[in-house]
Amino acid sequence: MIGQLTLEDYLQRYSETGPLALAVATAVDAITVAAIEIAELTGRGALSDKSGLATGRNSDGDLQRDLDVQADAIIRRCLGKVPIAALASEEMQEAEIGDREARICVAIDPLDGSSNIDINMTVGTIFSILPAPDDPSLAFGQCGTAQLAAGFVTYGPQTSLVLTLGDGVDIFTLDRAAGGFRLARRALRIPDTAEEFAINASNRRHWDPPVRAFIDECLAGVDGPASRDFNMRWIGSLVAEAYRILSRGGVFLYPSDARPGYGDGRLRLVYEAHPIAFIIEQAGGAASTGRERILDLAAHSLHQRVPLIMGSSGEVRRVEELHCDPLPAASVSAPLFAQRGFFRL
Repeated sequence: MIGQLTLEDYLQRYSETGPLALAVATAVDAITVAAIEIAELTGRGALSDKSGLATGRNSDGDLQRDLDVQADAIIRRCLGKVPIAALASEEMQEAEIGDREARICVAIDPLDGSSNIDINMTVGTIFSILPAPDDPSLAFGQCGTAQLAAGFVTYGPQTSLVLTLGDGVDIFTLDRAAGGFRLARRALRIPDTAEEFAINASNRRHWDPPVRAFIDECLAGVDGPASRDFNMRWIGSLVAEAYRILSRGGVFLYPSDARPGYGDGRLRLVYEAHPIAFIIEQAGGAASTGRERILDLAAHSLHQRVPLIMGSSGEVRRVEELHCDPLPAASVSAPLFAQRGFFRL
């Protein structure tokens, strides 16, 4: 079955389970058609007329690159052939209302991690599919638990689709010779405990005490409460971080912090945190703000930001415990690596 089952056949089987499933399968198929085109665009690098250079800022104030705009246009063109009640994108100021009779709504991050494109790092497309409410303008105010399907595509050494239809997580890899995706890994499960953590350690001075306490526990290794050593990773691309966790476990932290503009976190709830959290939970992991489950949250605005801590459930729960218990966290004041720093006597 592995390597033989095509995404087309997989979606066909799923679509036969009901009318709503047919709508979801049609949207996923359109997104993967767009992904193949985006993979070709990003794969050409500097040979493409889209260089990855910044062209301005999007509606939410983030730096926007020409590849962001092009990827958004490709996905919207492909989804334009699908009945969708509402479409939301990182590159759009407001949600776009479509066919009010349609049964689904779609939210997308067309090119996650595009700031890393010039260093040949993995980037990707993230999507979330939701049921259409009676009023499509309310589509993206639903809780994450309402999602019917979610996925992301990574554009790296392989072009891979990570997909959940609400019953586990499967990975498909693009067969370039055949021009389509084939099943590569089935029913992924994330280990309950981790041996890797990912966080941008340069921001430690801005973190809240519970986050610092958790990272210090990781750094303490076998001498700390976790009683095991950790390796640290940081890619800075959400899809790459999620793919690594799905592949071998671990925990990823992008917390809120004291910097201006980071008090509510930095990732977008609707089209980044919700779909990634859905995938992580479907693989047996957990996703939290540090205080509450991501999928229990409902967005008050399309581009609402949120902290995201995801991965092996044991580590995510430990971060939540530290947020709930002020005593261990309050005792953290020493700088990162202080006990074993190069210059400590």
